[in-house]
Amino acid sequence: MFCPLCQNKSTNFFKDIYFKCTCCKAIFKKPDLHLKGKDEKNIYDKHVNISTDIKYQNFLSPITNSVLNDFDSNTKGLDFGSGKDSAIIKVLRDKSYNIAAYDIFYKNDKKLLEEKYDYITSSEVIEHFQNPKKEFELLLSMLKKDAALYLMTEIYNENIDFEKWYYKNDPTHIFLYQKETFLWIKENYGFKKLIIEKRLIKLYS
Repeated sequence: MFCPLCQNKSTNFFKDIYFKCTCCKAIFKKPDLHLKGKDEKNIYDKHVNISTDIKYQNFLSPITNSVLNDFDSNTKGLDFGSGKDSAIIKVLRDKSYNIAAYDIFYKNDKKLLEEKYDYITSSEVIEHFQNPKKEFELLLSMLKKDAALYLMTEIYNENIDFEKWYYKNDPTHIFLYQKETFLWIKENYGFKKLIIEKRLIKLYS
């Protein structure tokens, strides 16, 4: 089994379901267990995220506060994997920021993927990547020079009991990250700086 991010060999990590890369340390689900098409979308359709919900906005505040701190409203952003109703979009547009929404299932405007952005946000998305190599190449291609990529996901470490870990139980969570995975992404995709703050990952080009 080869890692879908760095293409290196992996070892069986959990019950012949999840494998761990020997290089970037990513943990990924066996490809033939991936949900696809309508089966995958049916899971997302059950998500109840309302952009005006203060709790939802607070959950995403590590990303929105980072954008507000790093960029002014004259810049251009993209929320990649925005879902049906993005609180990131709501909060930033309320402060007159120019940010577009892209989602393969709900806002699939491919023209947005051909543009360049000062920053890209992506919350609770990268763990769904079936082809993370392709997706990170796409994200990098859309970033301007001196731009930022803000990600949120739950990061695994060896102190977590994987068998009891809630995060793996979502059937659409198929590619899971360790700190070493983001270090590999930084080095191999040419990012200048990586900052990890709990579940917030900031990569600067």
